Amino acid sequence: MVKKAPRRTAERILEVTLELFNRFGEPNVSTTLISAELRISPGNLYYHYPAKDELINALFDRYERSLTELLGASGGVRNVEDAWFFMHTLFELIWQYRFLYRDLNDLLSKNRRLEKHFQVVLHNKTHAVRNLLDGMARAGALQIDARELEPTATSMVVVLTYWLSFEYVRDPRRALEPESAQAALLRGAHHVLNLLMPYLEPGQRAHLLQLASAYSQ
Repeated sequence: MVKKAPRRTAERILEVTLELFNRFGEPNVSTTLISAELRISPGNLYYHYPAKDELINALFDRYERSLTELLGASGGVRNVEDAWFFMHTLFELIWQYRFLYRDLNDLLSKNRRLEKHFQVVLHNKTHAVRNLLDGMARAGALQIDARELEPTATSMVVVLTYWLSFEYVRDPRRALEPESAQAALLRGAHHVLNLLMPYLEPGQRAHLLQLASAYSQ
């Protein structure tokens, strides 16, 4: 059997840092804790990432690359089923990097690079949701006045961006634990798409209610 090559230290550092940030929240995780969890010296950690902000930025860059790829699929959404799958996949990615959303305002206040890049993230999310609405409208799944498209897209992005914060406020001890993930993501996808209810074609409206009911069980 061919032995797998050991993972590079820099890669291991990011994986463990993401796990700790997600579990405890970024403000509560020090570089000392990260190096102790990895069983490496602080000097070894600093060799790869000289400051905590560099760890945050490296993880954010990973998230942004994955998000950009995923948002590109928004133009292929044609109906409620497509939209449900797209939103759930988007929430899964947000969950994977949930520390960014759990501590978003704090992170932005301390990290100028993150502040600028997250504005791009919001812009790209809004653009993707507009594409989703356009695709569904062209396919006859919904009817929406052009004047309502922008505020509806913005409202959907607001729910997308702050849903995990809402979940955390609801249940701080358990909301962001792995065992809560599936229920939280399904609730998020349902509430984002529920904003489309007034505009959906009757059959599509019924299908969304059916999907939400099936998954909630």
